[in-house]
Amino acid sequence: MSFKILAINPGSTSTKIAVYEDLNEVKTQNLSHSSAELEQFPTIIDQFEYRLEKILDFLASQHIKPEDFAAVVGRGGLLKPVVSGTYAVNAPMLDDLKHSRYGAHASNLGAILASRIAELADCPAYIVDPVVVDELDPVARITGRPELEKKSIFHALNQKAVAKRFAKTLNKPYEELTLIVAHLGGGISVGCHKQGRVVEVNNALDGEGPFSPERAGTVQAGQFATEILSSGLSRESIAKMLAGRGGLVAHLGTNDAREVEKRIGEGDKEAELVYQAMIYQVARYIAAAAVPVSGKVDYIVLTGGIAYSKLLTDKLKEYVHFIAPVQVIPGENELQALVEGAYRVLVNEESSKEYK
Repeated sequence: MSFKILAINPGSTSTKIAVYEDLNEVKTQNLSHSSAELEQFPTIIDQFEYRLEKILDFLASQHIKPEDFAAVVGRGGLLKPVVSGTYAVNAPMLDDLKHSRYGAHASNLGAILASRIAELADCPAYIVDPVVVDELDPVARITGRPELEKKSIFHALNQKAVAKRFAKTLNKPYEELTLIVAHLGGGISVGCHKQGRVVEVNNALDGEGPFSPERAGTVQAGQFATEILSSGLSRESIAKMLAGRGGLVAHLGTNDAREVEKRIGEGDKEAELVYQAMIYQVARYIAAAAVPVSGKVDYIVLTGGIAYSKLLTDKLKEYVHFIAPVQVIPGENELQALVEGAYRVLVNEESSKEYK
C-alpha cells in the first residue's frame, strides 16, 4: 500500500507545496504571493484563508483531491520548546500558533493549513522538527546573566533530515553517530549532534553564531546596547538589524551569495573580505561545536543553499578538516524532510509525539 502525502511550507512571500507518493515526489509548486496581495492582511494569521484557497486551487488544477491524502504535513512554527520528532497537530498547538504566543512567523501557518486540509481529507495532520527543537545539554543553557537563559532556535528540520539521510549512506543509525552539521542559508546554524540529540547549537534567529547573508550573528553586547540607546531604535528595527538586515545585506547590500562571489571575481576587495569573514566565523563555530564531545566527531556535514558554493565549502574544509572528515550535502529540501517525517509515522518506523 502506498501513501500520498501533501507537504506545506509557508514562507514570507510564498507557500511551497509538494505531493509525494511514499518518498517519491509527484508534484511540487511554489505559490508566490505579491506584497500587494499580502498587504491587505493585518497579521500573518489573517493570511490563512487566502493561502488555503491558493493551495486548494492548485490541487484542483492538477486533479488532486484532498481525500486522496493519507497525511498532510506542515512546516512547524514558533512554539514552546520541544524535542525532535513528528508531532500530530492538536488543539493546544493550533491555539498557540493562532495567537502567536511564541512569536509571529509565516511558518506558524504550516500546522494551521495542514490541519484544515487534513479535515477535508479525513486524515492526520503533522509537523516535523520545528525551529524550536530543544535538546540542549543543561550546561549549554547557562549564560552570564541568570535571567537570560540560552534559547534553542535553529534549522532543525533540515539539520535532522540531512543527518539521518547521511547516516543511512553509512549504514549506521543516526543515534550512533556524532556529527557537526552546519546549515548554510539566509541564516546559519551549527549544531553538535551527539547520538541523536543536538546538544549544542547557536540561536540562529536572535543574534548568536556566525553572521550570514541576512543575519548579524554574535555582536559585542556593549557596542550593540550603545547603538540601540543612541539611535532610539524601535523593537521592530532592532529585530531587523539582527535578522533581515544584518550580515551580507548590511555590509554589501545583498543577501545573494552568488552575487557576492560574482563581485569577488570582478576584483571587489571589500566583498572578498566580508565573504571571507563570514566563512571564518562559520569555521570558528564548527570548531566550537566539537567541544561538547571533546573533539570526538565522526563527520562534519555542510548543508543548506550556500553549500552549493565550492569557494565557500573548499575554504571551510581547509579550516576544519583537522577535526573530522567533511561531507558536503547542499540544499535545504525542506518539503522532502517534512514528507520523510510523516512517512516514518505512517509506516510505523516511529510514533508521532503529542504537543502539550
